Formats: sequence, C-alpha cells, structure tokens
Amino acid sequence: MGNPLRSAQDRRLPRIPEPCALVIFGVTGDLSRKKLIPAVYDLANRGLLPPGFVVLGFARRDWGDGDFESLAYEAAKKGARTPWREDVWQRLASQFQFVPGSFDDDAAFDHLAETLDDLRERNGIPGNAAFYFSIPPAAFPLVLNQLARTGMADNAKSGGWRRVVVEKPFGNDLQTAISLNQLVDEVFTPGDVYRIDHYLGKETVQNILALRFANSLFEPVWNSKYVDSVQITMAEDVGIGTRAAFYDASGAARDVLQNHLLQLLALVAMEEPTSFDPDDVRAEKLKVLKAIAIPKDISKGSVRGQYLPGWVAGERAVGYLEEKNIPANSTTETYAAVRLGIQNRRWAEVPFYVRVGKRMPRRVTEIAILFKKAPHLPFDPADVEMLGHNQLVIRVQPDEGVVLKYGSKVPGTTMEVRDIAMDFQYGEAFTESSPEAYERLVLDVLVGDRTLFPDAAEIEQSWQVIDPLEAAWANTKPEPYRSGEWGPRASDEMLAREGRAWRRA
Repeated sequence: MGNPLRSAQDRRLPRIPEPCALVIFGVTGDLSRKKLIPAVYDLANRGLLPPGFVVLGFARRDWGDGDFESLAYEAAKKGARTPWREDVWQRLASQFQFVPGSFDDDAAFDHLAETLDDLRERNGIPGNAAFYFSIPPAAFPLVLNQLARTGMADNAKSGGWRRVVVEKPFGNDLQTAISLNQLVDEVFTPGDVYRIDHYLGKETVQNILALRFANSLFEPVWNSKYVDSVQITMAEDVGIGTRAAFYDASGAARDVLQNHLLQLLALVAMEEPTSFDPDDVRAEKLKVLKAIAIPKDISKGSVRGQYLPGWVAGERAVGYLEEKNIPANSTTETYAAVRLGIQNRRWAEVPFYVRVGKRMPRRVTEIAILFKKAPHLPFDPADVEMLGHNQLVIRVQPDEGVVLKYGSKVPGTTMEVRDIAMDFQYGEAFTESSPEAYERLVLDVLVGDRTLFPDAAEIEQSWQVIDPLEAAWANTKPEPYRSGEWGPRASDEMLAREGRAWRRA
C-alpha cells in the first residue's frame, strides 16, 4: 500500500527503486571500477537503494564472491563522492555476487539465469533486473543473443521488469546503429532499452532546461533575432590514454561529436516540450536533430586535426602518432570542428559552431550563446573598443555554472564601456554537492525514468549528421596542431571567414 500522505506530483521526496538486481557485464573494466561501483555506493549512502538490492558481476575471471567484493571495495572507496561509512559498505557488500564466464559461454549464462531466479526466494526480488553493458561494442550482439536464448530479457518469463543499459558508441555509422537498434529492440521491449549518454546525467546539462523554461528572462531572446551564433566546445587536456585500439578506429567525431555534443546542441535549440514526460522531451530533441544542416562545402565548413608533440600544463606531451599502439601513418582525427545550421524559424541563419579536441590547453566543456551587438552605439568608438558580444556561457565542466557577460561603464571620468561577468557557480550557490552523472543515471534506470536517455530515432538521426562528414573526410589528412594549442589554424580561419572568432574558453 502506498503512502496516503504522499502526492504523486510531489517529486521532492526521494525516488527509491523496487527490489531489484543490477547485473554488470565487464565488471572488472575501467568504467565499472571508476564510475558504476562508486555510483552504487553513493546511492546506498544516500539511502536511495531498496533493502532488496543485489549487484551481480559478470566477467572472464576465475573469481568467487570474496574476490569481487575486494575489487568493489577498493573501487568504491577510491571513487566515492559521499563520505565513506563502513556500515553502509558492509550492508551493500553482503549483496554482491560474482558469476565468472565469457560471453560465448552458454553454461555461464545459464548459471547467471539460475542465480537471478534464486534471488526471488533468497532476497525477495520479484524478477526485476537491469543489465549494464560495460563491455566493448563488438560484444553487444553476443551478450544480447545470450540474454535472448536464456529468456533473461523476457519480462513475462521473469515475473518482473528486465531493462538493458547500453553505453556509447551505439554503432559506428547509420547502418550499424540501425542493425544494433533492431537487435536490442527484438531482445528487450523497446521501452526497456536505456541508451546511456553520461553527459545528460550532469547537473549542468539538465540546468539548460531549467535555465530556458523556468525563467522568462532568457526565452524571449533565445532566437535568431537576438542570437548571433552558438559555440559548443569540449576540450580535453589529456591524450587517448589506453584507448588506442578503439580511438584509432573511431576518431573524435564518432567518439564525442555524434553523441555528447549533438545532444547538447539539441537541448540548447529545442522548443519547449508540453511536459517533462520522456516522450515529449525526446520528441522536441528529435525535431532539432532532423533540422540540422551540414555545410554545403564540408571542406570549408569543417576542420579535422591531429595533435603533434608539445607542452600541456607545463608537461611534455607526445604526438598522436607517437602514442602506444597507434600506426605511424594513422589519419584519425583527434580534433573536429564543424559549422552546423538548424533549418527552422527560431534558428534560421544562426551558425552553431561545434568543436571537440584532445591535448588542448585545458579541460573544459561549455556552451556559449553569443548575442548580436546593439544596433546603435551612441558612444565614441574608442570608448567601446573593449566591448564584445553579450554572452551567456553554460559551463558543463569543470567549474560548473553559468556566466553572463555584458558591457558596463568603467569607473572614472570618461564613458569607457567594457565586458564584465556575472558568475554563478554550483559549488557556491548550493550547500548540497551535485551527484555524479552515473549516480543519477543508474538510479533513473532502476526506477524506470527514461527522460535522460536518447531513443533509437535520436541515435540514428545523429548518425545522419556524422556519416556525410566522415564520407567527405575519407582519404584526407587531418590538419596538424601542437599539443597545448586550441586546435589547427584552419579552425580559426573557418570562423574568421564569417567575421567571428572562437571564444577563449
């Protein structure tokens, strides 16, 4: 029986899932150790997991439950966002189990199915389970077929809900994405498929919607009449790390532009949904993705780059071709910038400049709305030399917050006007720290909230944008840029041809 004092519309009270199991495939990998296990601990520490909750780890290791618990302990203690409490960990760790096996091992998956069945009696879990694919994309079909063969994906057979969480990249182009979508929707009910983009779990990304639709201040000027251009930047100061095999086969556009940055663009440009129902939000995002126009001349409207040796934050950095396991003749891009348009009335003629790069001077992800200059300035030209475009900058990471830049008179006897900034930072404005993205998204999966998860149509439409770019870039060499620079010179020239410049992030 539900709480008679609780209103269904009141979302301030914690959302706690039903008793359920979280099955993590590839539980010994980096994603699981650095993100998923700490997120599970933080949820438990905040009292957001039900008493009947079990974590099942599946990996190719000859381990027992104790070995798994030791790995999880180290991972949780190292990556936890909330304070460490041994009593919380002990309660959580008692619910950890490990199933060894490879993805082509029928017996291992039969054992996994039996383990889930046993939880009904032992832990009071009525068939509810979420399967998290923390595995290479090439293994997705194999695991999906095993889940179909054993009936573990079947809601009716399990007696509860069965959900699947699939990490990016979702396919390598439009055709592979369509094939994967068809397979996953055949194995699981389409409404039980959660295609995860961890950027959408960030508080600052969700704040885009609050900023636009909860305030009357911004929406009237959120259009082509007042906006000159939009810049979306995702810069990383690191190289490719241990991802050489994956990265060299994909590149910056497939790795980040297709998912993270196009999702940010959709949130910035979408119309107001009729409600925050997941279907309504996704419908508006999809309209934007369908309205994206790529450059008519891709060679002039986009730039690919590849980092050379250089210096980043005072340390020597090797070039991409010197990275371990990268072919000496690789033409994979580590930087991509493109000018996109949106073909609708709100955004007609407003360019959206999107860029992503590795080995940049510093790590930053931000969305900058640059407004048109005042149509008439009744000042002496010398007095407004330091006045630029009004800007609204949404900082996604780090230093999460919002900056509003506008012109103000400099104190003194002359009318000198220059840019100043009003700066809102999450860490200073709120006493509660922001949950980590995976913390929010794992909870959403367990409670069945799909608002922050792109659906199949969004994924496929994003590839409709990327595939023509990849086709035009085929058999071309990326422009070189030194590590520690803001990308190739050609990227600055792309904007300069239109009388604009990249914002200094």
